[in-house]
Amino acid sequence: MKILLIFLTFYLISAAVRCFSVTGYSGGSVLVDPGKPWFSANVKCMNKLPEWTNIMNNTKHDKWINVGKFTLFQNNEGNLMIYIRDLKEHDAGGYWIGVLYKWGIDMTLHVEEDSCCKVSRRVMVNIGETANFSCEYLQNHINNPKIIFKEEKDSIETIYSKWKKKERFSISDDKHKKIFSVRITAVTPDDGGVYLCGVWISGDSYSYSIINTIHLHVMMPPVVRHEGESAEIICSYDSIYKSKPKSLCKGKCSTRDRNPLSETVREEKETKTGRLTLNDDVTAGVFTGTITGLTAEDAGKYWCAVTLETELNYLYTHLIVIMNEELNLTKYEGDDVSIQCKHHDEDQKIFCKAHEASMCVKDGVSLETIRDDRFSFSDEASTGVFTVNITDLREEDSGTYWCGAHVITKVRLTVKTDFTLLNLICVSSALMLIGGFSLIMCKLNLNENIVLYKADDNHY
Repeated sequence: MKILLIFLTFYLISAAVRCFSVTGYSGGSVLVDPGKPWFSANVKCMNKLPEWTNIMNNTKHDKWINVGKFTLFQNNEGNLMIYIRDLKEHDAGGYWIGVLYKWGIDMTLHVEEDSCCKVSRRVMVNIGETANFSCEYLQNHINNPKIIFKEEKDSIETIYSKWKKKERFSISDDKHKKIFSVRITAVTPDDGGVYLCGVWISGDSYSYSIINTIHLHVMMPPVVRHEGESAEIICSYDSIYKSKPKSLCKGKCSTRDRNPLSETVREEKETKTGRLTLNDDVTAGVFTGTITGLTAEDAGKYWCAVTLETELNYLYTHLIVIMNEELNLTKYEGDDVSIQCKHHDEDQKIFCKAHEASMCVKDGVSLETIRDDRFSFSDEASTGVFTVNITDLREEDSGTYWCGAHVITKVRLTVKTDFTLLNLICVSSALMLIGGFSLIMCKLNLNENIVLYKADDNHY
């Protein structure tokens, strides 16, 4: 309370208080640079006007202060930045932000409704591939500069703008569609994270950006092997981590709640336990986990982790094990079929028609992508089985299918034409033709007899 009174007193007597307004959109975010220095040694305050509702008070931090959806942080130029996420209509109004004994500002936030800025998307990309995502903007911002930020641990960094261009990042602006596209080539593990893309608007002594949020998840390509084979899980890492312990774990892998690490390897060493061998190659910047004699139990989600002082830096991949036992089904056209597939409560269940299982895994094909009313899906989670039902089978349904999750079964479906029915139809058709021919002949004979009878009558 004492600090708040000091702030109020400072607010009333200070001639340095500036007023400005910014506009954001419901569901989006705003990132504001009021053009004021951070002053690490001084406490910060943020209040909602006119009631002076406390958001941040008596708060001091070297670089970053976060309370709910509100964040104050220091940018690379030493200025204080204001970041407000997930805007709602009730967030509109006046705000007072200040640094004790240094400065204070009045900011009015307008929140408008528009579908353009509600989008928060998730983008998945494999290491080494190219990531693409797009951001919408309104017609009245068509000529504003486009900008990309990225959330870091204690800051939000400018990644790409007309003043700053980062290698491998590029922007293309389609003003007709009011969309600008972001392209990141040769994606690395460090490229993963939360990106903020939007338009930059400049005032007399301040600037702000209207933001859309993109969650970029960097993965390793899935590893697909057959039961009994060996699998190599190759984990890349930055050279700064070469002296850190590396680990391979299955399932959960976090500092707070993780399964015991399967095994740990240190710089330029090899560790072997049972069927698992870990090898660290610091020259190539990779450590490799090799699992021999694969079984269904080996399938799942694996994390490549680098152990830091207080946390883990990790990536994950999926190990897919194709069972040797196949399912062969033979049906006739018009029949129905039910195919049971095993799973272990994984989110993504695969049912795909392809020559190789890797094609299904790579494209992320799931049952939901099949646009055919003859295919339906039922999940018996308690039994670890989901069932695919196909009705009114056709000859083109024949082929090789893959079903399951991390454990995949190969299904060969053959749909034949029912020749018994075909023969019956042919015989019936033949009989009908013969019957029709006989009837015609009978009629012809009858007509001939009638003609002869009449001719005999005329003779008499």
